[in-house]
Amino acid sequence: MADTKKIKVAKKDKDMNALSPMANAWLNVLLIVSVIITVIPLWVIVVASFTSEAALGTYGYGFWPQEWSIKAYTFLFNKGSIIGIAYKNTIIATVVGTILCLTSVGLYAYPISRKDFRWRGFFTFLSFFTMLFGAGTVPFYVTCRQILGIGNSIFALFLPMSFSAYWVIIMRTFYQSNVPEAVIESARIDGAGEWRTLLQIVLPLAIPGLATVSLFAAIGIWNNFFNCMLLVDESKYFNLQFTIYQTYRNSTYRASKRNIGNRNSDGRTNHGQNFRSTVLIYTKYSVHDGTIITIVLREQRSH
Repeated sequence: MADTKKIKVAKKDKDMNALSPMANAWLNVLLIVSVIITVIPLWVIVVASFTSEAALGTYGYGFWPQEWSIKAYTFLFNKGSIIGIAYKNTIIATVVGTILCLTSVGLYAYPISRKDFRWRGFFTFLSFFTMLFGAGTVPFYVTCRQILGIGNSIFALFLPMSFSAYWVIIMRTFYQSNVPEAVIESARIDGAGEWRTLLQIVLPLAIPGLATVSLFAAIGIWNNFFNCMLLVDESKYFNLQFTIYQTYRNSTYRASKRNIGNRNSDGRTNHGQNFRSTVLIYTKYSVHDGTIITIVLREQRSH
């Protein structure tokens, strides 16, 4: 009887979420294959960035450079390079915009999370209303250009994205669920004012929420190119994404011009050559951000 009870207890203690050895092995194989499929294109682009232009045109893409070259990186970091300027603008906009977004969202969300704030409902509705009804592109353009006067400046890259009503609602909920009201009341009894309570009591407890806001704000500002396309005219204020977009567009245009004359002697279009040109351009610009910049530079040098 004692042995039977031990067996039953052991069965009860078994982890219900545990996988069988066979299922665990198949999942490991699946994850390994997924990682390889994800890494291989990135590795090919990185290798191509260290390959000379002549070798790349002769042998194509491979898993190891046929002829080593760092000319692309040398050109990248040359003084006055548009890619270097784009990186500088993007980094400045991302850092400053993330700080502004974190500050504005954190300070707006904290008062409306307090039950003793008189105008809590009004400011919550004001923030929520802007999530439902947007003014549109034209009022946005007029506001940024004529009212705020940030057109054709680096402020256009981050100032329109330095506040988000969506993240205000998220942070308000985070404050309410992770900062106990008793802690705030204790700080008030001890003589702490509102600013001291916020800085020394509330913010340390809200670090996970603030980190989430800062992460998504940074990603949004880094990847945004619409504001630059709409509000910026001079290339010295272009960000990285818009620079990549322009380079890709110019390269596609040059390839289409080359394909016009790419015909056989009988007047028919050489579709094979056109297809190879299209694949080459698509491969060059299919990888996100910095890893493709060195390939993009070769298009610019030949321009």
